Amino acid sequence: MRPKIKRHICADHWPKFSLFKPNGIPASELTKVKIENDEFEAVRLVDIEGLSQQDAALQMQISRQTFANILKNARRKITSALVNGEALVLR
Repeated sequence: MRPKIKRHICADHWPKFSLFKPNGIPASELTKVKIENDEFEAVRLVDIEGLSQQDAALQMQISRQTFANILKNARRKITSALVNGEALVLR
C-alpha cells in the first residue's frame, strides 16, 4: 500500500468544534463518521469558497482526480451522517 501524500491544508479555516450530532441523543450512543482533514478542506474549498475542483486541487497541491475522489468520499460521509442520524467527527 502506498503511503499517503501530504496535502496542503489551511489551518486558519479549521472549525472551532469537532463533533456534530443529532439533538437529544448522547454522542456515546451514536455511530461516528470521521471526516479527515483533507476531506474537510476539499468540501470547504468547493462548497464554501466556491472554487472549481481544478483550482481547489492546485491549492491543495494534488491532482484533480485525487481531489475529486477526496471530495466524493467527504460528501458521502456527510450525507450518511445526515440521513442516518450519525455523529460527524472532524479529525
